[in-house]
Amino acid sequence: MAAVDWFAQVEVAEPAPPRRRPAQRPGQRPARQRPARQRPARPVRSRRRVSQRRVRGHIVWMILFALLLSGVVAVNVAVLRAHVSVSRLDQKAAQLRARNQALASELSNASSAPRIEAAARRLGLVQASPGNTSYLDLAPSSR
Repeated sequence: MAAVDWFAQVEVAEPAPPRRRPAQRPGQRPARQRPARQRPARPVRSRRRVSQRRVRGHIVWMILFALLLSGVVAVNVAVLRAHVSVSRLDQKAAQLRARNQALASELSNASSAPRIEAAARRLGLVQASPGNTSYLDLAPSSR
């Protein structure tokens, strides 16, 4: 593979070979001959300028694409952080629910009938017999 010298001087193209005239048909006048004009040789145009523009365009698109991808990554990071905070709040809510259930169970045990009966016996109170029970009317009578 041949190496390309990008920094070489601009090359000048060789002049084009003279055009061949078509063969003359019998009975046709010879065409008027024009003097051959020599045009100055033009330098060969380098395609570097066009390719540099394209490279610049590609760089712009690459930068835009990189910005777009970084925006997507930033949004994903924000969603991940929000998910982590929601998970922590869910965990805290579950702990509070468990604590509330434990407190409700403790309250139920504290207000249960057997516990109250045991506390009354410790204080020396005795349960009344059902036959000995009577009710008192504390409302003033209108007699």
